Amino acid sequence: MTDNKSFEFLVDEDDVGERLDSFLSAQIPELSRSRIQKALRAGDVLVDGEPAVKSAQKVRQGERIALSFSPPRPLDIVPEDIPLDIAYEDEHLLVVNKAPGMVVHPAPGHPTGTLVHALMAHCRNLSGIGGVLRPGIVHRLDAGTSGLLVVAKDDVTHIALSRALMERLVNRMYCALVWGEMPERTGVIDMPIGRSPVDRKKMAVVAEGGREAHTTYYVIDTFGPFQYIRLKLGTGRTHQIRVHLSRVGHPVLGDPVYGGRRERRGGLAGKAVATADKALAMIDRQALHAEELSFVHPATGERVTFKAALPVDFRAVLDFLKTA
Repeated sequence: MTDNKSFEFLVDEDDVGERLDSFLSAQIPELSRSRIQKALRAGDVLVDGEPAVKSAQKVRQGERIALSFSPPRPLDIVPEDIPLDIAYEDEHLLVVNKAPGMVVHPAPGHPTGTLVHALMAHCRNLSGIGGVLRPGIVHRLDAGTSGLLVVAKDDVTHIALSRALMERLVNRMYCALVWGEMPERTGVIDMPIGRSPVDRKKMAVVAEGGREAHTTYYVIDTFGPFQYIRLKLGTGRTHQIRVHLSRVGHPVLGDPVYGGRRERRGGLAGKAVATADKALAMIDRQALHAEELSFVHPATGERVTFKAALPVDFRAVLDFLKTA
């Protein structure tokens, strides 16, 4: 957010198709919907530099949305001195190895203690495109997912990285422990994802209204009732890996939302049940880790690659399964 309380956002792939007023309400929760619509009618909202036509128009990926009036109650994020595991940093960006359990940006139920609060304490400036709640945030990880994400310090870098994501030029590799055995040693899950028609807080594979989503997987090893796999994101939909794996009957171990805590899935018996119970007791989140991140650095033009070792809880479960 700038000194005159203006806001600017870059539409990412998760928000495509939202109404403009709904998009702005989600980005700036301290403003009422009626106040946002008043700003739209007054011509205070610009889409790629042009006044918005109507509040119901759909936002498109890569659009720059600007709102330039003073909010009635500015929301100030107070920096918090929270330790960060920084894999790389320069004047343009930093790559953070996010700890499991850390929420990326403030949201209902998580007003403090987020990655953004920690970044505000660590950096003098961050790109303002993400708005007051998501300064510098180019892409996100679920709270329970650990691993690498990139943060932009200036708007030029933020736009370049967002475009690279949009054009699928950023390589994102994950590793996971999943229930059961995948159908092949390697394969592609290609199923559209959208809001669950049953629970709007969740995502799901949907027959209509979903967006293209594909995930490539590679089996590394099998340990009793679980497999250790690597995954490559072809697209970056909300909860994509978790939804895809759950849909094909192999949810991520420990996933509390998409079926990963059902210890008797697949008719386990005997030793396999005991192994599953022990593994579940050792981890209170989904065993999913963003282990590798690769992209072309916007300032240097060189491709850079970063890797992050498994966090303690994930490593402990994996070590147990190897000897179970």
